[in-house]
Amino acid sequence: MHLKDEFRKIVKNLTAQFTIPPIEKIFFPPFYKGGQPKDAEFMAISLEGGAAGLSYILLPDSKEQAYTKLQPENFIGQNPIEYALDFGTINPIRQMISLASINAICQQVMRMTCFEVDTTTDSLGLLSISKNDRVGMVGLFHPLIKTIQKTGAQLVVVEEKADLIKKYPDLQITLDPAELQACNKVLCTGTTILNNSLDNILTHCSQDALISVVGPTVGYFPDPLFARGVDVVGGRVVKDGDMLIQHLEQRKRWGETTEKVCFRKETYSGII
Repeated sequence: MHLKDEFRKIVKNLTAQFTIPPIEKIFFPPFYKGGQPKDAEFMAISLEGGAAGLSYILLPDSKEQAYTKLQPENFIGQNPIEYALDFGTINPIRQMISLASINAICQQVMRMTCFEVDTTTDSLGLLSISKNDRVGMVGLFHPLIKTIQKTGAQLVVVEEKADLIKKYPDLQITLDPAELQACNKVLCTGTTILNNSLDNILTHCSQDALISVVGPTVGYFPDPLFARGVDVVGGRVVKDGDMLIQHLEQRKRWGETTEKVCFRKETYSGII
């Protein structure tokens, strides 16, 4: 079963057991050709009651017109389940909205069930990176580059964008995921799920490698990732959806509107 099929299955299972409130607010940042700036990289969906979900703006320039036609008022009062079940479509705009919907639905269930999440463990810290490690980073995740480099570990970045090789000549960037075979620790960004690359990436990882998937868009139940051999999942849950959208609109740091969470395969008990 494809990874996105498994996420849709989770949505169906959850929504069969729990009543999910409608969409109360939705935020789309302005579109920027050539890629979104750091303060306009995410969209968000907030449900009635405050649960919310984030998604990364991962769109080509060819989708500018379709994106700018999106009208937030058309989503208000709608059932997020309908959008969540779009996960896996070839339309990148629908994919983006479906991921935010999946995150919002999962976080609504976490709230309703008082699902215990680990907000104290550092997902990167669990990798225990040292100078003897060869770390594979799938997707250039700028906030972690210096942290890894300070350990003295060898860092290999696997990317899909060839222009980044020239843009960051001091980094070892490759377009070949086979380079991950020699890495004993692999760090994947959450966008590997959105762009359908994670399944392929995992086929190139050593069976003994410690694999982690992290990022702000990872706010869902991690069952499909653990089933595929991922060891650690680090993401964010939204504490106040309305306030988060206000911060996004004003291009402010998220502050206390979200909270980092960490799931470990070895201690995870599964969806209730």
